[in-house]
Amino acid sequence: MLADDAWVPLAEVARPHGVRGEVRLRLYNSDSDLLLGLDEVLLRLKGGEEHEVSVDAARRANDAILMKLHSVDGRDRAEELRGATVCARRGDFPPLDGGEFYACDVEGARVVVDEPDGAAREVGRVRELREYPTTSVLLVDATDGGRPWEVPLVDTVVRRMDLAAGLVTLATMDGVERD
Repeated sequence: MLADDAWVPLAEVARPHGVRGEVRLRLYNSDSDLLLGLDEVLLRLKGGEEHEVSVDAARRANDAILMKLHSVDGRDRAEELRGATVCARRGDFPPLDGGEFYACDVEGARVVVDEPDGAAREVGRVRELREYPTTSVLLVDATDGGRPWEVPLVDTVVRRMDLAAGLVTLATMDGVERD
């Protein structure tokens, strides 16, 4: 699980909006309103530079967010930010209900499968969470160097997730898509 002060990418600057320095953000999760309530964000520029920037204002615009960043006062300066990643601190995320988790908290977790003798065998590490129309899956990098594979997030496959320990335990490898 990420530390509260870790920066998590939430959006990308798509383009300037208007002439007063607002930027239009392309959200990675279009349902998220987290960026609307923040006083500060981290901008990761294409060249690798990072800057913590105060947020003067933010508002919804359909599936995007329009944001006015401190010291970005014109269209030219806003254009320079095109393609920058906008990040929020993990500690700013709202609390979750039981059984829920944020994708950033499961990424990097070890994946183990329970063996019949009670031992746990490590089979990979979570690379990312993917959403499909019928289910969510974890894309896992195999420890044996094989191709990545997908674990469906269903009770018959995933026995438990201990994200504080960075561990996903599988009950079985049945139903797991391996190349």
